[in-house]
Amino acid sequence: MAVAHRRLSVGLGLAGLACALLGGCLLFVGPLIVRQQVIKNVRIDPSSISFQMWKDIPVPFYLSVHFFEVLNPKQVLRGEKPVLSQRGPYVYREYRVKTNITFHDNDTVSYLEYRQLFFQPHLSNGTEDEYIVVPNIMLMGAAVMVEKLPDLLKLFLSGALASLKQEAFMNRTVGEIMWGYEDPLIDAINAIVPGLLPFKGKFGLFMDFNNSNSGLFTVNTGMNNISQVHMVDSWNGLKKVDYWRSSQCNMINGTAGEMWPPFMSPTSLQFYSPDACRSMTLVYEESGQFQGVPTFRFVAPKTLFANGTDYPPNEGFCPCMQSGIQNVSTCRLNAPMFISHPHFYNADPSLVDAVEGLHPSKEQHGLFLDVHPMTGIPMNCSIKLQLNLYIKHVSGIIQTGQIKPVVLPLLWFAESGSIEGSVLKQFYTNLVLLPSVLEYLQYILLGLSVPLLVSAALLMARRKEHKVTESLRLKGPLEVIPNPCAQAESPSSAPSPDVS
Repeated sequence: MAVAHRRLSVGLGLAGLACALLGGCLLFVGPLIVRQQVIKNVRIDPSSISFQMWKDIPVPFYLSVHFFEVLNPKQVLRGEKPVLSQRGPYVYREYRVKTNITFHDNDTVSYLEYRQLFFQPHLSNGTEDEYIVVPNIMLMGAAVMVEKLPDLLKLFLSGALASLKQEAFMNRTVGEIMWGYEDPLIDAINAIVPGLLPFKGKFGLFMDFNNSNSGLFTVNTGMNNISQVHMVDSWNGLKKVDYWRSSQCNMINGTAGEMWPPFMSPTSLQFYSPDACRSMTLVYEESGQFQGVPTFRFVAPKTLFANGTDYPPNEGFCPCMQSGIQNVSTCRLNAPMFISHPHFYNADPSLVDAVEGLHPSKEQHGLFLDVHPMTGIPMNCSIKLQLNLYIKHVSGIIQTGQIKPVVLPLLWFAESGSIEGSVLKQFYTNLVLLPSVLEYLQYILLGLSVPLLVSAALLMARRKEHKVTESLRLKGPLEVIPNPCAQAESPSSAPSPDVS
């Protein structure tokens, strides 16, 4: 029986010690193992888990386009406020594929990414054959562009426009506005003002968006420095652009907008957008979850499209108007085009008041990115921008009537996508579930070690106590021997003195 107790206490002690050692090792080694796995699998390397995801993005992206129809074009020509009605969305499935992938010796890789868009009738509120009344973008844009030319030249241009039956507003189909329409106005403008429009024959707002690439990106692979993975090294061979008036505004910062370096902090992220011709900075808003995956949500700060007066670092993007819109004429053929948040969300209220029919709200019009901070991979995103045209009366161009100066919304679009299906399952299992199991296991082992070690100690204590008791029982009771001296000297036994 004693041998069995001894073996049990030793076994419990060894088991407790093993749990404590293993739990302690996992406590310190576990995070290192997870970190090394993340580094191995998020860098741009053909052997990494995320390489195929980076090369051929499996996430279903959708482009949703909302047009603003002008309901009172004749009244606008007389100087009244434009009344707008939002049409759509017209939804397109977006496919992105990287080609010409070339690895370089300096831990960078170059590629071209092509986009293809396919109309999705079942997701759209309307068809591409629907007609919409919008500003004649070519005419109204050209009118502002030639405003400072001699009056005689402007009158000649106005006569040419009249002969072509061009008016300030046009009634075109969604498909024509998106993908282009033949317009003799283009050739007429180029004939009168050579070089004003660097294209011929056909014009469409998204002509260069479909079946095209966004430029040659060269980004870091992260092979030697994981903190630089996906960071842009150059775009079209440029370290910075020359669209803007300050070195800071011309900088190419951040990534290409698809992934970010791992182990993110809740501060901000940056990316370069060829469509906006600039780098953008989004700021941390809150932590959350997407389908069980922890995320950081990043949103646009109010300063993103602020003018130089309200936010001096944006002075390089000027000439500016009200805060909330950015002049992109320098990278859009010098046309008076502005970008903003949809419905002028986060913009100067005067922009909203200048037209009727806008209802800005954060829920519908605010852009966001939900990124898994451990890997830097977006889980869910919706990038929203609005395209606006500055229109006004231009003396000498009779087609502009008495139009009051106004930044008129043309359309807004959202590029949205989220990880789902087998990709989400693989991501969750490898990068969320397994690290979580490892983390829980270390605490379970440490927790088990305590009762095991305590039980072993109690058994050993009881065993020692049992030994003492058994030893006393074998020796028998102790006998007490009387002390005669003590009895003789006892006061109670001595005779009383005779006092009589």
